[in-house]
Amino acid sequence: VQLVESGGGLVQPGGSLRLSCVASGFTFSRSAMSWARQAPGKGLEWVSGIYSDGSTRYIDSLKGRFTISRDNAKNTVYLQMNSLKPEDTAVYYCAIPDGPGWAAIGQGTQVTVSS
Repeated sequence: VQLVESGGGLVQPGGSLRLSCVASGFTFSRSAMSWARQAPGKGLEWVSGIYSDGSTRYIDSLKGRFTISRDNAKNTVYLQMNSLKPEDTAVYYCAIPDGPGWAAIGQGTQVTVSS
């Protein structure tokens, strides 16, 4: 199993970024996928999930600003992040959820929101 994130970077407050995660080594279309993040000095926090039927879930604090989507033909899951705030600064990880934990997690992509 391999999960490779991209799309992070430095963005000003109020800006947008789209993260991508290309998956391989398993049947992507049948798998739920998640995004999680780890801010400096804090633990890993689940952000959003998308299931094999296309249904989505978000942490309450991010609803309306972040959108998760998937393209099964490309084995890719996306996280569109709008109206970014400095507190969104974190390393963002793509992961395969497994109960309360993760079956696999990527190497992460850094998102920094700063003026």
